[in-house]
Amino acid sequence: MSLAAGAFIVAMSFLTAAISGVFGMAGGLLLKGALALVLPVSATFVVHGLLQLVANGWRAILHRRHVRWPIVGVFALGAFTAGALVGFIVYEPTRATLYLLMGLVPALVWLPEGWIKVDASKPGQAYICGLSVTGVNLTAGVAGPFLDVFFVRTALTRHQIVATKAATQVFSHLMKIAVYGTPLVLHGGQGVPPPWVFALAIPLSMLGTAAGGLVLDRLSDVNFKRYLRLILTVIGVAYLAQAARLYLGG
Repeated sequence: MSLAAGAFIVAMSFLTAAISGVFGMAGGLLLKGALALVLPVSATFVVHGLLQLVANGWRAILHRRHVRWPIVGVFALGAFTAGALVGFIVYEPTRATLYLLMGLVPALVWLPEGWIKVDASKPGQAYICGLSVTGVNLTAGVAGPFLDVFFVRTALTRHQIVATKAATQVFSHLMKIAVYGTPLVLHGGQGVPPPWVFALAIPLSMLGTAAGGLVLDRLSDVNFKRYLRLILTVIGVAYLAQAARLYLGG
């Protein structure tokens, strides 16, 4: 890996962690697309999983008093189920398909709330959330907007939403690392960045998460949802354009 590519991953780790620190998602979606520019597709799943595991885990720790642990526990059961199921399937999307799937995921934020009546605070639906969200994470590589569908109808505050979603995503990213990391380890870690990239990216992602939390404290609940939808839409359109370019061979 070139020095420029490694530096790019380190810088994006900080930036995207800060964005996720504010909105609880969007940063992971942006990071996944950035990784796909410089890494093989299979390696993006592992590297994204590792960096997002740290970012989400640290965010959950910083906001631990706001985490709704019963939701997290049931979500984890669904996540482990999805990991076990997808682990039996040999699946690796092409780069074009990866961008297509990532570009479609943000469209979920525009669905009218009444269309899908789910609530992650209910145990049965928390399990379905863990199963389905982790399944999407293992195929499209990201699932933040899909996860949000399960939280928009809850009575949680913005701090509880960000903290609880961060804790749930720890388990979702663990499954991603296990499913895609095992074959890479067996093949000598081909395509994975050198250790120095992780040594810099991990503490910077923690710093970005803390910085994002400071911005979150200054946002109202209304602006929180408004800005999140705008950011996700812009990212989604950019990814669909990239997918079209790759499919057309441009």
